[in-house]
Amino acid sequence: MRIAVFNTKPYDQRFLEAANAAHGFELVFLEAHLGERTATLAQGCEAICTFVNDPLPAATLEVLHGLGVRLIALRCAGFNQVDLKAADRLGMTVARVPAYSPFAVAEHAVALILTLNRCIHRAYNRVREGNFQLEGLLGFDLYGKTVGVIGTGKIGAIFANIMRGFGTQVLAYDPYPNPDLTAVEYVTLEELLRQSDVVSLHCPLTPLTQHLMDSSRLALLKRGAMLVNTSRGALIDTPAAIGALKSGQIGALALDVYEEEGDLFFENLSNAVIQDDVFSRLLTFPNVLITGHQAFFTREALENIARTTLQNIAAFSSGAGELHRVELERVAPVPAPSA
Repeated sequence: MRIAVFNTKPYDQRFLEAANAAHGFELVFLEAHLGERTATLAQGCEAICTFVNDPLPAATLEVLHGLGVRLIALRCAGFNQVDLKAADRLGMTVARVPAYSPFAVAEHAVALILTLNRCIHRAYNRVREGNFQLEGLLGFDLYGKTVGVIGTGKIGAIFANIMRGFGTQVLAYDPYPNPDLTAVEYVTLEELLRQSDVVSLHCPLTPLTQHLMDSSRLALLKRGAMLVNTSRGALIDTPAAIGALKSGQIGALALDVYEEEGDLFFENLSNAVIQDDVFSRLLTFPNVLITGHQAFFTREALENIARTTLQNIAAFSSGAGELHRVELERVAPVPAPSA
């Protein structure tokens, strides 16, 4: 089978080629992002492989279908960029990597909390410049604080257990409580926001969770709380978050994802003027820490992503083996905050 691999970075090619040794597929590596125009690069391929920020609306899927593409192999867990209704209508299979390394993402969320709380990023720059003053670097003990976890799937559960190791009280909100997570207290979303000193988002992006943290929910936060997002950028209404930062409602904000990251992340823009004014505004806050969607980026995760992606393709091709197919599904609604 011939597969067009879009949005390829050197590390993608390295790990996919290693995993492909067990399969022998013809992998065509393309640097281009997938779009309606670049979709024609998949000519002669039965499958394509895309990453988290490659959009797959109906128009692009129709172009791919016309070229004979029948499988969309996502080398990521998220599938919010795919028009699943259009894919189903066209008879196209969408497969994903449901769990590559939940430890990687959970550990990165903890790293963001520690770095932002203790101002390690600012201290690093100061020391390199010979500035050893401590003013402006004051943090707080995590021990004894309350941490709220929104979404307790594999990543959220691992994060919750790590935070319990710091001696924190962990509150959780999830429409589907994790039966294996017994040492945390499940509460309403409103209670979690009001009581938590740190709130970490670990839920998928769906039409019902888009802008989960909007102005009304940000207003429910314990004043000065830290908000962390390593899930999907659009879970947070960014202009509303900026307003909450300016007012002091949000005491610190850590992001590994951003709603409009598609034109920014995974690229070297160090010699360019960033045109996104909202993102540029975020960079001006001393209490905001941003990483470029790197929470997943560990050796173990890349090995698992490549292996599962190729196994999905093999299962589709042969009709045998486990295929992590994305199905149209109903998602439990997120309750609105009370007045």
